[in-house]
Amino acid sequence: MLDLLLQTGLNALYSASYISLVAVGLVLIFGVMGIVNFAHGELFMAGAYVVVALYSGFKLPYLLVAAIGLIFVGCLGLLMERTMFRPLRTNPLGGLVASIGFLMILQALASMTFGVRMAFVPPVTQEVIEFSERVRLPVQRLYVILAAFGFLTLLWLFLTKTRFGWALRASAQDPEAAALQGISINQTAKIAMFIGAALAGIAGVLTAPLISVNPHMGHSVIIAAFIVAIVGGVGSLEGAVVASVAYAFVHTFVTTFFDGVIADITGLSLMLIVLIIKPTGLFGTADRA
Repeated sequence: MLDLLLQTGLNALYSASYISLVAVGLVLIFGVMGIVNFAHGELFMAGAYVVVALYSGFKLPYLLVAAIGLIFVGCLGLLMERTMFRPLRTNPLGGLVASIGFLMILQALASMTFGVRMAFVPPVTQEVIEFSERVRLPVQRLYVILAAFGFLTLLWLFLTKTRFGWALRASAQDPEAAALQGISINQTAKIAMFIGAALAGIAGVLTAPLISVNPHMGHSVIIAAFIVAIVGGVGSLEGAVVASVAYAFVHTFVTTFFDGVIADITGLSLMLIVLIIKPTGLFGTADRA
């Protein structure tokens, strides 16, 4: 029984790692731009398909593919910001609808280019760390955990130690006051969109060798990211990380001891309970942070 609990805990830590990357990107975009980006899950999918095309197809080194995937999906975010979100800045509902349209476009492009069948990505390594006979951690999953920790640490340092990071935080707290202080709202929106999209993309790159890659793979991820964002507090990056861990552990343990459907219901129930007790989320405030 103890081995099962430890193995489930390791599985949950892996899930929390990539979910936190997607959720933090989603929260960052909303915090700075006030836009609910429904296409965020498809950015995760785009990162995975970069691996399918370049790592599986052209046999490029995985680290090079990871760098290309991060930049490519970040640039997709810049395209969304410039063509959709900036013109609709004063119309949040219009931005939401536009993101749904972009979601459908990305899905259609993926289906036309790679087909609707699941794509197989060979593992970067097949090494396994064995803690005991029944507790094992594939090194590929360890890479995801370490990379997520590294990227989130770099983001925290960027937001707290650099002028651009301070500008992003100021824009998220009070856009009008930030503009009066000479901070360019367009510039901060571009930075937020690039970073948020890149985080979703690198999550897709990291998990592609471990999951089934298909044009609709972003659905489950974006649902989890929205639950995490709401539970942690919309606009709170710290809340997104904490809620990612809580959600992943609850979902993984319930899936292990019951089944996936009950786990999904439990995750939604967790969100409803938090909203009833604290409508702003665990780390949220009455004002958009």
